[in-house]
Amino acid sequence: MEYYESIKTPVLKGIYHVMVVIQRIIGYICAIALPLIIVYQVVLRYILKVPLMGVEELMTFFIIWLYMMGGAIASEKRSHIECGILTLYIKKEKSIKIFNCVKGILSLVICAWLAYWAFWFFQYSFGLWKTSDILHIPMFIGESSMFIGLIFMMFFTAVELIENIRDFVKCLKGAEGK
Repeated sequence: MEYYESIKTPVLKGIYHVMVVIQRIIGYICAIALPLIIVYQVVLRYILKVPLMGVEELMTFFIIWLYMMGGAIASEKRSHIECGILTLYIKKEKSIKIFNCVKGILSLVICAWLAYWAFWFFQYSFGLWKTSDILHIPMFIGESSMFIGLIFMMFFTAVELIENIRDFVKCLKGAEGK
């Protein structure tokens, strides 16, 4: 929650806080459940010589949720992978601010587009109500992680874009004062 303090609007600050708490809880649950399930499977299979069917199937649900929440957490912390080649060639502060704004707008548009398709997929999956083979867990539980994760990422991208626009406006005001 490093960027929590820079948010000016109380409503946005509250939403930010709730979203961070939710994604961290989901991330912690998945990060704790996965090793426990693996240890449980190893103990049953190799020590007690009793195979347990469906463990890999159960792990898949935790893995996909952990993956999507990991992406959302990286988006919130702004530690996602970037290829900043253009920033090496941009020297002017104003140009860097413009580049950051354009990058934020493109990221938000792409994230919204992907969230739209993930929502469509979630609706399709929910309507179809397919289940996993062995444990008969509804597949939409795992498939919904894409939509929810992208919503989190889209929110944090929007917060970053607002900050980039605010920095650009400050840069413009600073240039006018010179």
